[in-house]
Amino acid sequence: MRPHLFGILAVLLLGGAEPSLSRFRFTEPHMGTQFQIIVYAPDNDTAHKAAKDAFTRIESLNGIMSDYQETSELMRLCAKAGGPPVPVSADLFVVLSRAQEVSRQSGGAFDVTVGPVVKLWREARKRKKLPDAKKLAEARTLVGWRNIRLDEKKRTVQLLKPGMLLDLGGIAKGYSADEALAVLKKHRLDRALVAAGGDIAVSGPPPGAEGWKIAIARLPGEKDAGRLILHDAAVSTSGDAEQFVEIDGNRYSHIVDPRTGIGLLGRMSVTVVARKGIESDSLTKVAAVLGPEKGMKLIEANEGASVRMVRKIGDAFETMVSKGFPKLHPVEK
Repeated sequence: MRPHLFGILAVLLLGGAEPSLSRFRFTEPHMGTQFQIIVYAPDNDTAHKAAKDAFTRIESLNGIMSDYQETSELMRLCAKAGGPPVPVSADLFVVLSRAQEVSRQSGGAFDVTVGPVVKLWREARKRKKLPDAKKLAEARTLVGWRNIRLDEKKRTVQLLKPGMLLDLGGIAKGYSADEALAVLKKHRLDRALVAAGGDIAVSGPPPGAEGWKIAIARLPGEKDAGRLILHDAAVSTSGDAEQFVEIDGNRYSHIVDPRTGIGLLGRMSVTVVARKGIESDSLTKVAAVLGPEKGMKLIEANEGASVRMVRKIGDAFETMVSKGFPKLHPVEK
């Protein structure tokens, strides 16, 4: 999968390391972006072994959920669309279950069955030309979260329409960050950060610090908003700063509204803080599609979640913050 690279959040640290722990940083490319692991560990061998296992876990998840790899479990499932229920792995079932819950909450503003439409928009960005109207209409007939049936007891998934194509680009990176943290914890390393492009998950804070200091990505021209200080949480940012296409004077985001099949118009940046990456990742897309009024209400309905949205209107920036969004700390001079 190749999710958007918008808003790779800058990661800074507060405080110094305890004498018994040292800071280690590792980076590897996965899922079309750079995954970064920052961990405090007692020694080099422990840190490297844990990071290696975490990256192995991430790569295994890519092999399950990629829509670019024809041999991935996801694509094998899609090849059986229109047929009987298909047994799937626990990981794929967890992600699809969460996706369906977000779809129900949002009335389809988040919908992993949007794959056929996303595929057309990927081509549109390359050609800088709107998708063919007829092909787009045909693709939209395959979109609909209600056409996925999950059986929790049997752990099966059934795609009701032949030709359905699932796209997990709006949820898989967050889940992978969560799982990488879980691997590190198995190695008894519970002061760590995993960043996957615009999706970050953190466990305990750095030694001697209140939390991990994370800069919010900005729209071009927007003033620095400050820094979040987080621990045992996740934060995701979505927007159109990097992946977009300008056609006939309109700027279309890579984020597609599943209900219309059209890329979002206008400049917007959405940052969601939640308990887990699987939550923050998916909820950023919901808020972007629904907009401030409806989007904020939905985010606030999810326990532990909050959102900050910024829209550019002309040369001005409009900022909206939901209840419970963490305090932003100023940047040190």
